[in-house]
Amino acid sequence: MAADASGTLFVIAAPSGAGKTSLVKALRESTEGIGVSISHTTRAMRPGEVDGVHYHFTPLAEFERMAAEGAFLEHARVFDNYYATSRGGVEALLSKGADVILEIDWQGAQQVRAQLPEAVGIFILPPSRAELEVRLRGRGQDSDEVIARRMADAVAEMSHYSEFDYLVFNDQFEAALKELRAIVLAARLRRQPQQARHGQLLASLLA
Repeated sequence: MAADASGTLFVIAAPSGAGKTSLVKALRESTEGIGVSISHTTRAMRPGEVDGVHYHFTPLAEFERMAAEGAFLEHARVFDNYYATSRGGVEALLSKGADVILEIDWQGAQQVRAQLPEAVGIFILPPSRAELEVRLRGRGQDSDEVIARRMADAVAEMSHYSEFDYLVFNDQFEAALKELRAIVLAARLRRQPQQARHGQLLASLLA
């Protein structure tokens, strides 16, 4: 991340069923100054999708070349396709003063924090295992066996909570959203981003 970047990179992870996607969507819609990083993927474009808007649709050979050249902050294989976050795309947004949110799993978060340790890690948790199971069963489409596997995956994911800076327990949605906004505001008020934004003012105050 550029030394004079005034934006903050937020890395947000959560187990399936914790409500991360809904919270991040609401945060973006209700908070100005948050940029969106468009991921690269090797999967085929679906009807209605636009290259450069929904994803950067990237041939496998090009994706592998970019990964080898260090163009990605993180990348992972999901089933038969690869997904990645562009380092250049994120840094361009940060340098313009925008905050950037990455919704990724704990493994992706580890990759990002290894390269950008100043990124702010936020982990979203359910209020209880019982409530998590209720949410996972909410769609009513999965068998008991699938639910059991998803619960086991969620517990494994939650075991990495200590690798993050902030924990948000999503019991009441509006309360959790308020806490997320508070983290963003606190990060914006840290000395380095404030110094980048208000360098001239600080200089005039000391003149």
